[in-house]
This record gives sequence, C-alpha cells and structure tokens, in this order.
Amino acid sequence: MCRWYGEAEGHLRKTPAVVAPLDCHAVSLVFVSHIPAASALQRNLAYVEESVVEDEILIAARERATELGVPPVPPSVGALLSMYAQLLGARAVVEVGTGAGISGLWLLDGMREDGTLTTIDWEPEHQRAAKDAFRTADIAPARTRLIAGRALDVLPRLADDTYDLVFIDAAPLEQPQYVEQAVRLLREGGALLMYNALLGGRVPDPAQRDPATQAVRTATRMVAEDPDLTSVLIPVGDGLLCASRG
Repeated sequence: MCRWYGEAEGHLRKTPAVVAPLDCHAVSLVFVSHIPAASALQRNLAYVEESVVEDEILIAARERATELGVPPVPPSVGALLSMYAQLLGARAVVEVGTGAGISGLWLLDGMREDGTLTTIDWEPEHQRAAKDAFRTADIAPARTRLIAGRALDVLPRLADDTYDLVFIDAAPLEQPQYVEQAVRLLREGGALLMYNALLGGRVPDPAQRDPATQAVRTATRMVAEDPDLTSVLIPVGDGLLCASRG
C-alpha cells in the first residue's frame, strides 16, 4: 500500500500502488528490457500520473514552481518519496534542491511526526517559496531546516551515517559528488533517491555525450558498482534512481 493525497478536501487516502514494490533484491541497476510501443508507453505513464491525486496545497506549490521556472517532481515521484520515507520510518532526511517545496511536502508527508527535513538550495527565492508552502500545509517550523547555500559546501558539514534518506534533485553536472556525499551520510538501511536519472532521454542514448549526460551516467555507475548499495532505476518522470545501503 502507498499513501496518496486524497481529493480536494485535503485528506489522505490509501490506494493500491500502481508501481512495482521497491524492496527488490537486485544488486545492480535494473533496466527495462522490453518497452511497449511509444503510444502505449505514453498511456501507461499518463495513467500512473493521473492515479496520484494532489491536494490544493501541492497544486498551489506547482503553480509557484512554474512562476519561478523550477521544474518540480511529478506526482508519481512525489508519491514514491512519501512511500520511501514512510517505509523507512524516516526521522532525518536530506534534500538537495529545495525548489518550491513540492518534493519536501511529499517527503514530510511520509516522515515521522518528530522527523526533520534538511533541505538545501542556493537560490533564496526558492526557499522562500518552500517556506510558504510548508507554512500553508501547517508544517511545524521544527520539522524543517532550510539551508541557503551551495550543496557541495553544505553536505560535507553534515554528520556521517545519521540520515535515513537523501533525495537529490539538483544540478546534473554535480550528481557524482552528490552521490559520494549521500552514501557517506546514510545510515545502514537508509535510502538514496536521485531524480533526473534519465535526463530527458539523453542518458540511455549512446549518441549523447554532453557533460551533463556524462555526469549523470557517472553517478548512476557509481551507485551500480557500490557493493554496499542495492539499486533500481524506475522510469517515472525523468527517471528516479533508488538505492538502499546495506
């Protein structure tokens, strides 16, 4: 079961998940071996997104993200973030890339009530938008720690082996460094989630060799080759790379 936002009244409802269970035993990245025709694939992906109903707070946050020019995670990815946080009983979560607070709202929904989300973004306007979204959602101030700064300057200051979940949704060029830091931060049994793992279809296309694409491939390979990580690449949104430590 997966926790999903309910209708416009804002209550939560439970409904059967429409994605495969994530606690698989793969020891390397699992890629789709058979892709249906493009039209069928598009219908499948559209169905997945439409199956997740967001409340008015998330809808407003998406509108704000559009105004700021910050691409938010789609509903399907948000639901996965919430489910992961809930399965882990997450109390300590790090988010690289605050955006307008959409992924943060989903993470907080799945986290324990006494949990704290540490979210990092170099753009103060993004963090102001996220603060507004958290306030509107009646998130207690003690449950969020917003840090304005460059993630590669902030992450090394965080303690080793203390975080339940690290979510990366930031500059593709820096994803290898983010992954390196995330593995250090995670406790045994913690989870690393990295968005934009497909980078608009460029990553699986061998003809694409621009720096950003190469960096994402490097980050993906780092996760796949780490003996302490169990990982899977889920083709929702722009690709969500999921890995558990230990």
